[in-house]
Amino acid sequence: MNTLVAPTFLSDDFLLQTETARRLYHDYARPMPIIDYHCHLPPDQIAADKHYDTITQLWLYGDHYKWRAMRTHGIDERYCTGDASDWEKFEKWAETVPYTLRNPLYHWTHLELKNPFGITDVLSPATARSVYDACNEQLPHLSARELLKHFDVRVVCTTDDPLDSLEHHRAIAKSNFSVKVLPAFRPDKAMAADDPIAFRAYVQKVTEVTNREIRTLAHYLDALKSRHDYFAEMGCRLSDHGLEMVYADSYVESEIETIFKNLLLDWQEGASVLSPADIRKFKSFMLVQFAEWDHEKGWTQQFHLGALRNNNIRRLRELGPDTGWDSIGDFPQAASLSRFLGGLDDRNKLTKTILYNLNPADNEVMATMIGNFNDGSVRGKVQFGSGWWFLDQKDGMEKQLNALSNMGLVSSFVGMLTDSRSFVSYSRHEYFRRILCNLFGNDIENGELPNDIDWVGQIVQDICYRNAERYFGF
Repeated sequence: MNTLVAPTFLSDDFLLQTETARRLYHDYARPMPIIDYHCHLPPDQIAADKHYDTITQLWLYGDHYKWRAMRTHGIDERYCTGDASDWEKFEKWAETVPYTLRNPLYHWTHLELKNPFGITDVLSPATARSVYDACNEQLPHLSARELLKHFDVRVVCTTDDPLDSLEHHRAIAKSNFSVKVLPAFRPDKAMAADDPIAFRAYVQKVTEVTNREIRTLAHYLDALKSRHDYFAEMGCRLSDHGLEMVYADSYVESEIETIFKNLLLDWQEGASVLSPADIRKFKSFMLVQFAEWDHEKGWTQQFHLGALRNNNIRRLRELGPDTGWDSIGDFPQAASLSRFLGGLDDRNKLTKTILYNLNPADNEVMATMIGNFNDGSVRGKVQFGSGWWFLDQKDGMEKQLNALSNMGLVSSFVGMLTDSRSFVSYSRHEYFRRILCNLFGNDIENGELPNDIDWVGQIVQDICYRNAERYFGF
C-alpha cells in the first residue's frame, strides 16, 4: 500500500506542482537577474551603504503589511510603530506569524528568512530568539548594497517627488556601484488640489527649489518642467502616479488658469473655493501635461490605480500616512482611462504606459483596455502591470497573469517588481517566478501547451527579465 507523503514546506520545489514547472523554474527562471523598475527603497541608504544593527531594523521598520497583521492579532501599537525595543518588536512579530497561515505574509516571511539568511526554521515564539540572533550575526555582511548584489539586481528605480534633490542618486552614480540606481518622477503632490493649504505649501517649495517666481499657471508649469528635465539629466526613464483613478474630465485652459489662481489665494484654513468638478478638471489637466512631457522624452508612465487611502482618521492623525490604514477602493476606471489614453493617442503623444490595478474586479477592464492602444510601434507598449499591493500574492498574481493571458499577450509582459521599502523583498521575485512557472508547467502537462521546454523557457525568461530590459532601454 502506497503512503502519501506531504510535501516539505518551502522546499526547493515550493509552489511547483509538476516536473515541467520545476524544470522551467530551476533551469530558466531562477538564474535570471532582476530589474526592479518600481520600488520605494530609500536611496540615502544605498548611497551610505547602510548597515543594520538588527533584523528588526531591516525587516519591520516601515512594514505596514506586518503592522496590519500584528494589530489584527491583538498586538499593541507600541510593538508596531511605538517605542518598544527591536527585540520586543521582533518577538511580537514571531508571536503573530503562526497565525498568518494562508496570508501571503506567511510565505513572504519564510522566503525572506531562507534567502538571504539561509534560515529554514518556521518562525514562532519557540524559534524567535534563535532566528533573531542568527539573522543579526549575518547583518555585518548584508548592507544595503550587498543585499542588492546578493539578489542579482541590475537596475533599481526609486520613487521620488519632483522637488527631491536626487543628491543620493548622484552620489551612488559617482561611487561606481555595480547596480544602476535611477530616480522615477512621482508628481502626485504637484496636482493634489484636494487640499488647497497643502497645495499652496507645495507651490512655495517649487518656488524655492527652482528659484522661480510663480504667479501664473504658466509659471508653475515651467518650473515643474525644469524639474522633469533635471530628472532626465539624472537618468530618469519612468514617471509614476498613485491615484484613485485616472482623471480625464473635459476642460478649457482658461478654466484651469482660474482654478490655479484660486488655489493660490490665501483663504482661511479649512476653507475651499474649489468644487469637486474644479478639482477633477485641474487633475485632468495636470495629468495631460505630465504625460506629454513623458512622451517627449520617451519615458514610461506608470499609473497605480484603485487604492482607498487613510481610512482610519484617528490613526492618520496620530501616526501619519503610509502606516497601514489603506484598502482596495471601487472607483470607476474604464471610461476615464479610455478618454485619457485615447486623447493622447489621437494627438500621437501616448508614451509607453503601465496600468497597475488594485481591485481584482477590474482585472479584465485593464487587460482589455491595454489592447486598445497597442499600435505596433513598441512591443507591449501599453501594459497591464503586475499584481500590486494587496494583490502581489499567489491568488492575485495568478488572476493578473490569467486575465492578461486570456485577453492580451502575457509573452510581452514586463514582469514583477517589488513596490517595497525593504531590501529583502526581492524574494517576491522568486515568489512570482515560481507562480509563473507553475502556470506554464501545468498547461504543458495538461496538454494545453506543446511540450517545447526550450521555447516556453525563453518566454519565461523574457517575462522575468528580458522584456523589461528591452522595454525600458536598460
